[in-house]
Amino acid sequence: VPSRQIVERQPRMLDFRVEYRDRNVDVVLEDSSTVGDIKRILENELQIPASKMLLKGWKTGDVDDSVSFQLCFQLPEFSVSNRGSEGGGALQESLNQNFMLLVTHREVQREYNLNFSGSSTIQEMTLAVSGLTFPCHRLTVGRRSSPVQTREQSEEQCTDVHMVSDSDGDDFEDATEFGVDDGEMFGVASSALRKSPMMPENAENEGDALLQFTAEFSSRYGDCHPVYFIGSLEAAFQEAFYGKARDRKLLAIYLHHDESVLTNVFCSQMLCAESIVSYLSQNFITWAWDMTKEANRARFLTMCTRHFGSVVAQTIRTQKTDQFPLFLIIMGKRSSNEVLNVIQGNTTVDELMMRLMAAMEIFSAQQQEDIKDEDEREARENVKREQDEAYRISLEADRAKREAQEREMAEQFRLEQIRKEQEEEREAIRLSLEQSLPPEPKEESTESVSKLRIRTPSGEFFERRFLASSKLQVVFDFVASKGYPWEEYKLLGTFPRRDVTQLDPNKSLLEVKLYPQETLFLEAKE
Repeated sequence: VPSRQIVERQPRMLDFRVEYRDRNVDVVLEDSSTVGDIKRILENELQIPASKMLLKGWKTGDVDDSVSFQLCFQLPEFSVSNRGSEGGGALQESLNQNFMLLVTHREVQREYNLNFSGSSTIQEMTLAVSGLTFPCHRLTVGRRSSPVQTREQSEEQCTDVHMVSDSDGDDFEDATEFGVDDGEMFGVASSALRKSPMMPENAENEGDALLQFTAEFSSRYGDCHPVYFIGSLEAAFQEAFYGKARDRKLLAIYLHHDESVLTNVFCSQMLCAESIVSYLSQNFITWAWDMTKEANRARFLTMCTRHFGSVVAQTIRTQKTDQFPLFLIIMGKRSSNEVLNVIQGNTTVDELMMRLMAAMEIFSAQQQEDIKDEDEREARENVKREQDEAYRISLEADRAKREAQEREMAEQFRLEQIRKEQEEEREAIRLSLEQSLPPEPKEESTESVSKLRIRTPSGEFFERRFLASSKLQVVFDFVASKGYPWEEYKLLGTFPRRDVTQLDPNKSLLEVKLYPQETLFLEAKE
């Protein structure tokens, strides 16, 4: 007996923005909630009694507090059939499948192929349970007139998207019935919705242009997005390619185009996916450029030709608008920069991640070779530096030794000069004293004569006769004339032992008792 079909209703969350004077209050409630529920929340937020509140904007006009949102908005019911474990397995299988949406843009007669997983959602409903035909489902997209939406603070004209499914029994006439923003889902939002361009036209400074790009990207798609490098493309090259091999990264260039039907899907669902953002942050330097304006497009193609060559520039030039956005993966090499991959906007998160990882595998292999070459080069340079340092130290030691020898030789020469000068001076003094000595008296002289015998420190003796009346200074001069000045030597008597140099040099030999003869000794002064 087949099991009974059990229908489980999937709750949907509704996001309300309530305007009151100069305040906006965001409230999120399930579709089963009532008007009274939202009034109670607003009562706490605005401090206004619920009984005095009048909420406007319901599709059915003024409603009672007990009315549920399903009746207010006439929301369609969606359910999931659960037929035991077999039915649950079929649902899980559908969630894991990929759906191809074939979207035809009626006005321009173009067709776009969009890939989504079964777990992708139209608001709170997954594609797997939305009634789309697997594996392909054809949709037709066109514009239809929409009344001007008037608000108290601003006036904006919005463009609705009319979608018609060719699948039997499936009518997607108004995508807003599912609570989804068509322009956000399929990238065909009117340019009137855009508050400012991603990048100023003819921007003189690339850094300022990237600052505006980052700010506008955040305002459109939220703060969870790749960290864009702020600066010129050349500066991004320097940051990614020209550091140490261990610090190098791949360069990812994101080329944005506001007119492409794929842009919003690529940005919101792929480029802002946490896994992609994290992977890019760890392994890439990400640089961005807006190709919407012709002047900015021409400027990038010029940069592309200069850095990557004309072939890559021509490849990008031939890309059609609906093939954007593009994601270029660049790897720096010794002689040139290589474009590893050009990823078009029609992709999925999984495919984008796989291509990023494939590029990282190629880069990692090249990086390991670069690290090895760099380590070997640094080892050689270290050896050379050590050799150069040893040679420098050796030269310094030789120079110091040579300078020391030169100083020693100079000192020796100086001392020798002093010695020679002293000797010359002493010799001059000696000669002067020798010439000033009175003549030696003869032995047969009739005057009293004193005969002195003087012993030198070397043991030699020299003798001379002096008149007994001669002053002791004459003896000192005689000894000095022989090379023994009395300033350096003392003259000692024997009996009694006395230092003759301590006697008065103006006394006569007779007075100092050096008569008639005496033996004296020369001794160096201490």
